[in-house]
Amino acid sequence: MKSLKLLAASLLLFGACKQDLEVEPVNQYLSENFYQTEEQVFASLIAAYDPIGWSMAMGQWISPVMLGEIRSDNANAGGDASNNDQPAWQELDDFRETNTNTILQPIYRKNYIGIFRANLVILEPELESANIDRYQAEARFLRAYYHFELFRHFGPVPVIDRLLTPDEVGLERSSMDELFTLIKDDLKAAIEVLPTTLSENELGRASRGAAQALLGKAYLYWADLDNDDAEKFGLAAQYLQDVVDSRQYQLEDDFANLFAYETENSPEAVLEIQHSNLWPSDWGWFEGIEGNGIIQLCGIRGLCSDYPEYSAGWGFLLPTADLNDHFLSDDDYRRDAAIISLSELEETVTNEGIAGCGVVVDLSENNPSDYTGFWQQKYANYKEYEGNNINGGDPNLTKDGNTYAIRYADVLLMLAEAIHRSGGADAQALEYINLVRERAAGPGDNTGSFRTAQQLMADTGWSLQDVIWYERRAELAGEGDRWYDLVRSGRVSNDLFDAEKASNLKTESIWLPISLEETSVATKLSTYPETELFN
Repeated sequence: MKSLKLLAASLLLFGACKQDLEVEPVNQYLSENFYQTEEQVFASLIAAYDPIGWSMAMGQWISPVMLGEIRSDNANAGGDASNNDQPAWQELDDFRETNTNTILQPIYRKNYIGIFRANLVILEPELESANIDRYQAEARFLRAYYHFELFRHFGPVPVIDRLLTPDEVGLERSSMDELFTLIKDDLKAAIEVLPTTLSENELGRASRGAAQALLGKAYLYWADLDNDDAEKFGLAAQYLQDVVDSRQYQLEDDFANLFAYETENSPEAVLEIQHSNLWPSDWGWFEGIEGNGIIQLCGIRGLCSDYPEYSAGWGFLLPTADLNDHFLSDDDYRRDAAIISLSELEETVTNEGIAGCGVVVDLSENNPSDYTGFWQQKYANYKEYEGNNINGGDPNLTKDGNTYAIRYADVLLMLAEAIHRSGGADAQALEYINLVRERAAGPGDNTGSFRTAQQLMADTGWSLQDVIWYERRAELAGEGDRWYDLVRSGRVSNDLFDAEKASNLKTESIWLPISLEETSVATKLSTYPETELFN
């Protein structure tokens, strides 16, 4: 009765105040009166960039780095000793997810928020200027990027190249060709306009090289999933070669420096996602946090507080023994930058005489099913991050280390693959692989002191493609590409996983299901893509 009386009073109050509510907007903008100046269009562009950096959204961790690793043979979910810490991630790790998994909707929504905001920049302004042209080129890059990320997670999804009306809920999946055609057209248009170099205050924005690299990567996926289409592999090689020929990027001499504290926007970064501690991100932030959440999430759980370099984290993204064993020889030092072991942590404590770390890591805090003796190292929870939060943010969510989306080494390896699989000159492909292998042997000039790709093939009996797969896994370990490389190349297999995880693997596991929240509204939207979408 009390609630009904309150409702009746509210209705009476609304009727009495209706005339007062019907006024013109004061000191605010609506879509009808925005996009009138370059400054307004630029503000809209910044909003379109925003979702690219969300590692948490709607209260859920949604890092593509996490997803690309724990679905694969590179890592386990990890977490606390309950074996059910972050249950949605445990499901994704073990191929037990259904369309009610709580991670799915935030991932899907994050990328479509980005697409919507990019569409506003592309479609709304009626201004014409060189700046507007660039802003719209960046928005087209972002629209392509978000569609590509959705594809990697869910397979072909609805292509949205317009501003939807509220009644347009009858969405269906587009075909793979339709989706990649939009990505291709957007990136080709962006390449024509985007600058080759970025100024200091533009770092993190799309450049011509970033668009060329993303288009090359998209063509690589498209070719692989389209019956190994040699012509598309050739187009991938063309755009990736443009990145190399631009001479805008170079390999960092010391591989470990790529992931050192405060290393940001190095000459190897073709596209780097910027994170910030300047926004008060907290657990109630509805959209996405601006800090790099996986630094705390994937730090070493149970680490002694007196350990000199790292703070304890929450123990997710635990490397598998198989990944640790992947690195072949003494001339490949990439393992040390990707993985740290309990024995290495204990050795540091012993060598530095740290009396307060009698127990270096309390293993009872770690997930007993997923812990293998290793933790990830590329997104280390450095002690220097402590105190980086300001403006009331949560210190666990406001650590500001950046995330690589595309590195130059990735470009070189993709280019080598594209050349080889398009029927190009293998000698050129080997040249690019050897640039990566020389750096992997350690800093300085390693000419004559590392095994070339040719020598590796002779020693192991591997094919050139086998060497490329080895290099991609070793070079990009822990960075989020492994699962998607397995999927695009048709190499997902029960043999990659332990018996329990392998028993859950099925055809549908290749792609994440679209969430029940989406398919309940868009009733024509299939949970999984149909097979014929890939023909």
